[in-house]
Amino acid sequence: MGSFKLSLLRILLIPFLLAPIVAEDLTTAGDGVLPTLIELPTGDDELRTFIVHVQPAENRVFGTADDRTAWYQSFLPEDGRLLHAYHHVASGFAARLTRRELDAMSAIPGFLWAHPSEVYELLTTYTPRFLGLDTPQGDGGGNHSALGFGDGVIIGVPDSGVSPDHPSYSGDGMPPPPARWKGRCDFDGAACNNKLIGARSFAFGTSPLDEAGHGTHTSSTAAGALVPDANVLGQGRGTAAGIAPRAHVAIYKVCGRSCSGDDILAGIDAAVGDGVDVLSISIAGGGPEVPYYENPIDIGTFGAVEKGILVSIAAGNHGPGASTLYNDAPWMLSVAASTVDRLIGAQVRLGNGLSFDGESLYQPDISPDVFYPLVNAGASWKYNAQYCGAGSLDGLDVEGKIVLCYRGGGTGRVAKGEVVKRAGGAGMILANGASDGYSTFADAHALPASHVSYAAGEAIKEYISTTAKPVAKIVFRGTVLGAKPAPAMASFSSRGPSLRVPGILKPDVTGPGVNILAAWPVQVGPSSAAGSGPAFNFQSGTSMATPHLSGVAALVKSKHPDWSPAAIRSAIMTTADPNDLSGNPIVDEHHQPASFFLTGAGHVDPDKAVDPGLVYDIATADYVAHLCSVYASRFVSVIARRNVDCSAVTVIPDNALNYPSISVSFPPAWKSTAAVVEVRRTARNVGKAPAVYYPYVDLPSGAAVSVTVTPSSLQFTKVNQEKSFTVSVSRGKSGKGDVVQGALRWVSDDHTVRSPISITFE
Repeated sequence: MGSFKLSLLRILLIPFLLAPIVAEDLTTAGDGVLPTLIELPTGDDELRTFIVHVQPAENRVFGTADDRTAWYQSFLPEDGRLLHAYHHVASGFAARLTRRELDAMSAIPGFLWAHPSEVYELLTTYTPRFLGLDTPQGDGGGNHSALGFGDGVIIGVPDSGVSPDHPSYSGDGMPPPPARWKGRCDFDGAACNNKLIGARSFAFGTSPLDEAGHGTHTSSTAAGALVPDANVLGQGRGTAAGIAPRAHVAIYKVCGRSCSGDDILAGIDAAVGDGVDVLSISIAGGGPEVPYYENPIDIGTFGAVEKGILVSIAAGNHGPGASTLYNDAPWMLSVAASTVDRLIGAQVRLGNGLSFDGESLYQPDISPDVFYPLVNAGASWKYNAQYCGAGSLDGLDVEGKIVLCYRGGGTGRVAKGEVVKRAGGAGMILANGASDGYSTFADAHALPASHVSYAAGEAIKEYISTTAKPVAKIVFRGTVLGAKPAPAMASFSSRGPSLRVPGILKPDVTGPGVNILAAWPVQVGPSSAAGSGPAFNFQSGTSMATPHLSGVAALVKSKHPDWSPAAIRSAIMTTADPNDLSGNPIVDEHHQPASFFLTGAGHVDPDKAVDPGLVYDIATADYVAHLCSVYASRFVSVIARRNVDCSAVTVIPDNALNYPSISVSFPPAWKSTAAVVEVRRTARNVGKAPAVYYPYVDLPSGAAVSVTVTPSSLQFTKVNQEKSFTVSVSRGKSGKGDVVQGALRWVSDDHTVRSPISITFE
């Protein structure tokens, strides 16, 4: 479609025991351009899957879903072409069509738009306590009992399926699902129960069984039942529990080893029809510049939010570059990933007495006293040998030695160790490149190994190059708690500013997403070390952070069932903590203070989220008004599933949406003489009444802006009362590209309601 951008959709998991994922990107039509169907990059007679959006006449009413499906069929040239009929979050269908057939279809009354369904690559025992939540047994000392456990809430998970026999899906002690539940279980026998209440597959020819592990991991993180003595290769031992262990889970298999956009949309459509309360989506695709009307996730989640379903969704694993966000639509809760204060320690000690902390999940019983010769894989004459790819060590003597390899180069972290092992190496030190800084992972390597930071890797490389006979050993330290700084942002976590909604500060919030222990279909690690009992695995990615926020959203929904998705998102964002456990600002992968384009509002605080004091709500009509500020009526109609005439709508720019964060940009002085930008917000009192809130503005010293808030207080006399205020940002002297970040805090006797403020000078 013109310069249509084809971008593979990927489940947001840092590769672990999977084939390496290759980044993708091909280009996008401008928002105001109307691409023609004739320009589709396929042969005239080649069958391809398309998602087709249609709009019935205003006076046409469908009595049943079958009636609507029959109307969809009327667009098709013959039977057998329809793949999915959408009923709840999209007005249209997926079908196999040729370009000629699609051109002919575009002339049929009711046709709106069509786009190819891209094929998308498929790429906890501790985190509840880290978030201040204890288990029902009370072993964490937290406040989970006060929050509840997500009772009565249904979390829908479109993903790679589920392993239903895992004890994380035990229905023991669970009540039946709410009466509104309309879903079904497509497993044979009694695989589903009061915990796993539904399982359906939309990846054709498959059952809902999880063969990749991703869906089992994410869904058990959100709402898994309690499982004692959970561990991976003896590490991270404890009682595993989801963030909302009393919530119900419904699984929608939309991916196998790959995903298709039409299947994903079908899974979301079914989840909404079945009656879920929260959607946990650890999938991203389309690219940061692909318009919403061509992204099935954006379209499907808009329909879900319109029906009162909160969408917790991964921000992406494309960091550390700027503007790498994928899921940034204003109706979503976009989740970034950060660390916890638990390491699976594997320390590297050099012959010169220096030592460096690293991580490895596989910790075999080897002597901590024996040093081994140390060699740099980069010493090989092979191209990119430092990355330890297949065949790269040929001709380099690594027999019985520890090999220094670098992360990257298209070879997975675990695969590098397998290369070293096959070449006869005794161990591996895996060092980060400069961009990944201090972000390390606990992987189930094939041999003794340690993943260390970039700084450590450079020091080790220097030692090798300046020492006649360099030696090293790896000393395993097991599970280590209290690591600092924590939380710290992961290098892979995608960051803003958003290219599609620059007036909204995205991502929204961060949660635990590094080395997360959760359920897995099979035992991991070398066969000689494989454990017994329920299988668990450590995984890292914004995929892992997302179900943490889904679980927190379920806790809030359980306490406040009448709150809208926007109100729940607001509660989570305005109570998030910008500081780490030591009270210092959260840092990035280089241990420098992280910007809001990486952290969002901060690290989630479940205890405070259920009692935020004030919330910022947004009606669906406001999202439509915002969309009209970006797209033509035709495309807004595709997203909204109804005819929208933008000429009759008062448009709302992105920074004018009633969002819990504030993002302001000043154009260059030669483009505008505006010295002041005003942003208006409306807050609703969901705390005590009467209550008075006073504004406090936090800005860095010497900031090239000033911020004032009017009125000077918000006085509420009753619950659910709304009050509006204006934030005025005045520019001072600043350079192109400068960014100033601070916060507005509304403070009462009982609550602090914090909104991050980001001010950019173009």
